[in-house]
Amino acid sequence: MNKLDLSNRQDRTFAKILAHQAQEAGDTVYLKTDTAEITFAQADDISSRIASGLAAKGVRAGDRVVLFLANDPEMVLLALAINKLGAVWVPVNKDYKGVWLQETIDRCRATLVLTDIAGLTQLESLSCEIPLLGLVGAKDAGLTSRFEVFDYAMLLDYPPYQVDHEAQSYGDTCAILWTSGTTGRSKGVMIPYNAWIHAIVRGASMQYRSQEGDIIYNVLPLFNAGAWVTAVLRGLLEGLTVVIEQRFSVSNFMDRIKHFGATQTFALGAMGTFLLNTPEAEDDSATPLRVAQVVPLAPDLWPVFSKRFDVRLARGGLGQSECMRVLSQVEERDDVPVYALGFADELAPVALLDNEGNEVAAGEVGEIAIKPTEPYLIFNGYFDDPEATKKAFHGDWYCTGDMGKQDPATGAFFYVDRKRDAIRFGGRNISTLEVEGVARKFPGIADIAAYGMPHPDVPGEHELALAIVESQDVKVDEEALCAFMNENGPHYFVPRYITKFEALPYTPTNKVQKFQLQEKGVLVQTWDIKTSDYVVKR
Repeated sequence: MNKLDLSNRQDRTFAKILAHQAQEAGDTVYLKTDTAEITFAQADDISSRIASGLAAKGVRAGDRVVLFLANDPEMVLLALAINKLGAVWVPVNKDYKGVWLQETIDRCRATLVLTDIAGLTQLESLSCEIPLLGLVGAKDAGLTSRFEVFDYAMLLDYPPYQVDHEAQSYGDTCAILWTSGTTGRSKGVMIPYNAWIHAIVRGASMQYRSQEGDIIYNVLPLFNAGAWVTAVLRGLLEGLTVVIEQRFSVSNFMDRIKHFGATQTFALGAMGTFLLNTPEAEDDSATPLRVAQVVPLAPDLWPVFSKRFDVRLARGGLGQSECMRVLSQVEERDDVPVYALGFADELAPVALLDNEGNEVAAGEVGEIAIKPTEPYLIFNGYFDDPEATKKAFHGDWYCTGDMGKQDPATGAFFYVDRKRDAIRFGGRNISTLEVEGVARKFPGIADIAAYGMPHPDVPGEHELALAIVESQDVKVDEEALCAFMNENGPHYFVPRYITKFEALPYTPTNKVQKFQLQEKGVLVQTWDIKTSDYVVKR
């Protein structure tokens, strides 16, 4: 372990950080898989050679390079190489296809795209133009493509690139991450080096409390910011080994932890639930795993997970591509529930704002907004979209789009809902997540989305609507569903509208595009409580 002191902002570029680790902990393994072990010194050398090769291919400072790749060390090495040139890496979700993939590639305006053989097949089906394409993995002798293709392996034959560290700054955009596009067209978030480093130094590192010999096990996809903050870049800053796993497998997750001797990991909440649903074994706790973040995990499952696998669960927080550390729990106070978002960093105060940009009263729901007091703690804006960037701010406050409330007693913040998803009705803020949580328990519902329909008489307010998908061979009675909602939640959880669909509109990242449901409005098949016999009990 070689945790670097990055108090000097000019040290906060990945090229300089990697150079430090190569010099001070060069023999330590940085990236590890079943078939590869790459030390910090090797990572520095390989990424420098790749950088020279990319420069020979025409990549220059400020250019964008798309990484349409699976979870492999090559993706990390390429990202580091791209940044050595002062260029920008743009990871693209390997699940993207068709229109989603084509629009993302087009909007990147990339100098080149790097992919693998499977990715090439997906790209070949598109009509977009790609000026140059690099293929990671052995290139088939008989491979033909309408793109100009070169083999990634040839980049390794170039002499190491000499980085001009003086030309790079901690505020430079080093990566662009595309949002999921649940409320409209996706946006390219331009992330400076310092935003990554702030989130790690003032958040993730404090939560994991790394020790000598720790090994990070990563199963998150590398197009996801979480993989870089909790694993890849944190390992770079702390001088730790990072295991890059292709994908999450519930059946052998703990066996893989044992195989690699991993002591730290991050898992999404659903992954934690899947692990708890596996049959218990006598050796469940006999792993090297010391600390894990499982976010979000139901509070009642925290002690169950921790005891069964004998692991300390690090608490969560709130972060997004635009601002990777908004709130977090680094102190783990006994008077603050595990499910709280936590507290703001002193370098970036947080407030809850109403629609006019005024702070709401204590205990009231408002939009979570953050105002950094130092440069480059959050994103540099949306790529090619100054209008969206402008809309994201209210004065100096960046508005996250997440609704929250603050406990007056402890000062801790709690999550309520996405702003576009939360509904204002009858003077109340209604969380669609809470509505969906109740409705999912009704028999016969396979999938559901709660959203708001504009109130015809009250500007700024919405009436509750449900979009449901019925289970196979089941017919959901709307009045029975309303009665269930009435009995199991507040009366205002009873919807006015219920519309049945064959399927809900999902993004490739499995998030419902509620704006599409709102745009559909009231359809022929929509059930309206006002034309029914059901009377809400208050």
